[in-house]
Amino acid sequence: MKKILLSTFATIALSTAVMAANSQTGCGLGGTVLKNPDSAIMFALQATTNGTSGNQTFGITSGSSGCKKTKFVMNERAEEFVASNMDILAKEISMGHGESIDTLAELLNIEDTATFSASLQTNFNSIYTSQEVEMNDVLDNIASTSV
Repeated sequence: MKKILLSTFATIALSTAVMAANSQTGCGLGGTVLKNPDSAIMFALQATTNGTSGNQTFGITSGSSGCKKTKFVMNERAEEFVASNMDILAKEISMGHGESIDTLAELLNIEDTATFSASLQTNFNSIYTSQEVEMNDVLDNIASTSV
């Protein structure tokens, strides 16, 4: 029974590469299993499933589970951080400062956070190109404009 359950779970998890991720909860098992959430509870379940299943990092680096690989790989921790904090990063980048920007700078080994923050703010429209922008595009845009 355990083998059947594990096989079913693995098949579902690995066969979801073509499904789109939710821009608010990121990609991963939660976004592929709990599609089109229409309430805050469903969003919370998506985020919780993504966070507790541990597959979001794998999905980001491999391009599976509804995740897209970035063109410019910074590091797994930075990719996972941006995927989990898209909204707060957008807000802080538009303001030019914040804890999320400082954390991202640390993950990218950037010492001059003031210059990094200013560069992100100046290039905000090039980084967040639309309301539907995805994590991989944000990372690629950050890499091309400020790193």
